[in-house]
Amino acid sequence: MVQRPPSAAVLVLHGGRETGTEPPPLGLLNLPGTRMRPFVRALGRAARTAGTGAGPASASASSAGPALGSSAGPASATGAGSGVLVRQVRYGHRGWNGDRADPFHDAVAALDALRDEAGDGLPVVLLGHSMGARAALRAAGHPLVRGVVGLAPWCPPGDPVTQLADRDVVLVHSNRDRLTSPQASQSLTARARRAGARTCMITVRGGDHAMIRRAPAWHRVTTALVLGLLGSGSLPAPVGAALALPATAEATEGTLDLDLDLGAGAGPAGRPPTAVPPRR
Repeated sequence: MVQRPPSAAVLVLHGGRETGTEPPPLGLLNLPGTRMRPFVRALGRAARTAGTGAGPASASASSAGPALGSSAGPASATGAGSGVLVRQVRYGHRGWNGDRADPFHDAVAALDALRDEAGDGLPVVLLGHSMGARAALRAAGHPLVRGVVGLAPWCPPGDPVTQLADRDVVLVHSNRDRLTSPQASQSLTARARRAGARTCMITVRGGDHAMIRRAPAWHRVTTALVLGLLGSGSLPAPVGAALALPATAEATEGTLDLDLDLGAGAGPAGRPPTAVPPRR
């Protein structure tokens, strides 16, 4: 049976350390990577519910270039009628490592590999946690990238935002995060909006950096955001409204509360009361 090319893709980037030149451990010993597995599974389930197909695939990229290896076929979802490919990026190094920005280069290598494999027209959403969200934001200028969903992102105030122009950026952050700053995330959404991005921030009250507290809510809202930005599902209406704010909007105007504005069950496992049509 000939496998149809994917209609869209998600690249998943896990967290890491500020410094660390050694490669991450493999398998379950790579705790930041293991932390993202429930999100990969949730995306695969949602895609299969929306359409038909196999489970998510995995991919790797190192600083020497991408090394791609699929453990299963792409998960399918509605949209263009073919599959949504979900892949995890494997880093060559454990840390960001200052100006080297190693995970950023790994993300670009994985995007280049996707372009070689599926062509220039493949829409991609980058899903990153912590350091991985920083890499996703930095790599968003790649021609394939349609949007970024950042979970508990690491957003240093000096990081660039011009590469986010004409991209959809949604950052999800706990108000109790003690490792990365929700205030820095909110500031980045405002800076990026002024640079031409469409941005939104969602606050998860009572969550934590590891996304263990309120884990089902993290999984549901993330799945809804990713598939909505890809055009394979509907975005919750408040998110769509925030993304449509003008460049002059204050950071607080584009900040939503998961419980008050979206409902904790927003997403495929708990439909929001209203939604905007899939984005194209």
